Amino acid sequence: MPIEVIVAGMSLIGTLAGTFGGILISSNLTGYRIEQLEKKVAEHNKIVERTYKLEGRMLEAEHDIRDMKGSFVYEPESKN
Repeated sequence: MPIEVIVAGMSLIGTLAGTFGGILISSNLTGYRIEQLEKKVAEHNKIVERTYKLEGRMLEAEHDIRDMKGSFVYEPESKN
C-alpha cells in the first residue's frame, strides 16, 4: 500500500475523531446551558406566583379597609 493512502486514511480518522469530539463537547455544553436556563425560569416562575398571591392578598386587605372605613365614622372631638 502506498504511503500516501496510509497518510490519507490517518488524516480521515483524525478529522472524524476531531469532528465527533467537537460535536460531543458542544452538545454537553448546550445541555448544561439549557439546564441553567431552566433553573432561572423556574425561579422566575416562583416569583411570579408569589407576586400573584400577594396581589390577591392586597386586594383583600384593600376591601377590608374600605369596609372598615364605611362602618366606622370618625368624629373628631369638639373644641368647646
